[in-house]
Amino acid sequence: MTEVLDRASSPTIPKPNLKVVLPGLMLAILLAMLDNMIVGTAMPRIVGELGGLDKLSWVVTAYVLGTTISTPIWGKLGDLYGRKTIFLTSIVIFLIGSALSGAAGEIDPASGMTQLIAFRALQGLGGGGLMVGAMAIIGDLVPPRERGKYQGMMAAIMGVAMIAGPFIGGFITDHADWRWAFYINLPLGGVGLFVLATTLHLPKYRTEHRIDWIGAALLSVGVTALVLITTWGGSKYAWGSKEIIGLAVAGVLLLGVFLWTQTRVPEPILPLGIFRNRNFSLVSIIGFMVGFAMFGAISFLPLYMQTVQGASATNSGLLLLPMMAGMMVTSVVAGRTITKTGKYRIFPILGGVVLAVSMFLLTRLDTDTSRTESSIYILLLGIGMGFLMQTTMLIAQNSVDRKDLGVSSSTATFVRSIGGSFGVSLFGAVFINRLKDDIAANVPAGAGSSMGSINIGALQPTQLDALPPAVKQIVIHGISFATSGLFWWALGFAILVPVAAWFIKEVPLRGAEPAAEGAEGEAELRPLVAID
Repeated sequence: MTEVLDRASSPTIPKPNLKVVLPGLMLAILLAMLDNMIVGTAMPRIVGELGGLDKLSWVVTAYVLGTTISTPIWGKLGDLYGRKTIFLTSIVIFLIGSALSGAAGEIDPASGMTQLIAFRALQGLGGGGLMVGAMAIIGDLVPPRERGKYQGMMAAIMGVAMIAGPFIGGFITDHADWRWAFYINLPLGGVGLFVLATTLHLPKYRTEHRIDWIGAALLSVGVTALVLITTWGGSKYAWGSKEIIGLAVAGVLLLGVFLWTQTRVPEPILPLGIFRNRNFSLVSIIGFMVGFAMFGAISFLPLYMQTVQGASATNSGLLLLPMMAGMMVTSVVAGRTITKTGKYRIFPILGGVVLAVSMFLLTRLDTDTSRTESSIYILLLGIGMGFLMQTTMLIAQNSVDRKDLGVSSSTATFVRSIGGSFGVSLFGAVFINRLKDDIAANVPAGAGSSMGSINIGALQPTQLDALPPAVKQIVIHGISFATSGLFWWALGFAILVPVAAWFIKEVPLRGAEPAAEGAEGEAELRPLVAID
C-alpha cells in the first residue's frame, strides 16, 4: 500500500519536470521503434544465414507474439505497482533479449535459428512494456486535451526512428555483421535507463496488489494457439488436419475460459467493462485491423526491394523513407490540430481511407514496378498510418476512468499487436505457398533438375546474381507474385478501418476545458501530484 495526497486537491505536475522526463520517454520509444526497423532490413540476410526464407515470419512472429501476450500484463502491473519501476524493468528485459538475439548461433550454429526465435520472443516480452509504458506515463502527466501535442512529439520520434532504422539496418547488413542490428540497442538502452531512473517521478496510488496470473496464462496460450494456426495452416499441416483442428479447439476454448475468468476475478488483466464504451471498442477494432494490415504486409517489403528491385540492404532502408516521412508529418500535424481544436474524429476516418488506397496500390507491385512508383505507394501508406497510430491511442485513453488508464493503453496496444501477430504469421504462410506455387507453375519442361538443386528457403538476396538468368527470373517473379498477393489480404482488413472510424463519437477531450459529466463513461481528469 502507498500513501498519496488526495487527487482532487493536489497541484498539477510542474512543467519543468515534464520537460525533463520527455527526453527519457522519447529514448525508450526510440529504442523500441529503432529495433523493429533495423531488424526489418537485415532480416533477409539473417534468415539466409541462420535457417531460410521459410522461417522469416517466425523471427518476426516471435517478437510480435511476445509483445502481444505481455502488453496487457505490463499495463496492469503499472497500474498496480507504479509505472516507473515496471517501465524500467521492461527496458532491462528488452536489452537482455537484444544481447541474446545478437549472440544467437555463436556457440551452436546448427540451432541458431531456433535460438534467435526464442530470444526474439524474450525481447518481445520486454518490448511489450516499452510503448504502453511510455504512453501510459504521458497519460499520467498530461491531460487529454493537451495530450495530442505531446503524442505528436512521440510520433515524430517514432518517425525519426523509422527513418534512421532502415538505413542503419541496411548499412550494418552491407558493411558489418547483422548481429549489430541487435547489439546497437545496448548503448541506447543504457542511456535511456539512466535518464529515466534519475528524472522520472510519477504519482503513486493506493491499490490492492493482485495480478490475474491465471488469466495471463490462459490469454498467452490461447493467443499462441491461434497464431500457430495461421502460421502452420496450409503449409506445415493441411487446414483440415488434426493438428490444426486441435489448435483451433484449444485456442477458442482457452480464450473462452479467459473471458469467463475476467468477469470473476477482483483485478482482471483485461477489464471487459471498458469495452462497453463505444469509442473504446471501435478504436480497438481499428487497432486490430491496422496491426494486421501494417505489420503483416510491411514485414515483406524489404525482401521485395532487395530481390525484385535489386536494392542493397542499405538502399532498401532508404526506399522505406517515404513511409516514415509521411507518418511523421501527418502524426505531428494531427496532434497539433487536436490540441488546438479538440476535434479528432476526422483523423481515423481519413487515415483509414488513405490506408486502404495505399494497400490497393501495393497490390500492383510486380517485377516491372519502378522504385519511384513503389515509393509513392509507400508514402501514402505512411500518411494513413500517421493519421491513425496516435489518434486511436488518444481516443482509447480518453474513453476510460483514470484508474484504468494503464490498462486502456495496454489494451489498445495489445489489440494492435495481436492483429500484427496474426498478420505476420498468416502472411508468412501465404507468402511461402504463393512463392512455391508460382515457381512450380513457371518452371519450363526439362528445367526441374536445375531448380531442384536450389534451396529457395535458404536463398539470400545477394546470391540471386549467381543463378542462371532463366532461373533467376523465375525466382524473382515468384517473390513479386507472393508479395503483391499479401496486400490483397491486407486490403480486405484496411477497408474496415474507415467504416469502423465513421461510428466514433466526438466526445470532448478532458483537461483544458471542463469535461461533460457521464459522457460515454468518461471520468473527470483530476490533477495529480508527482512524488519521489
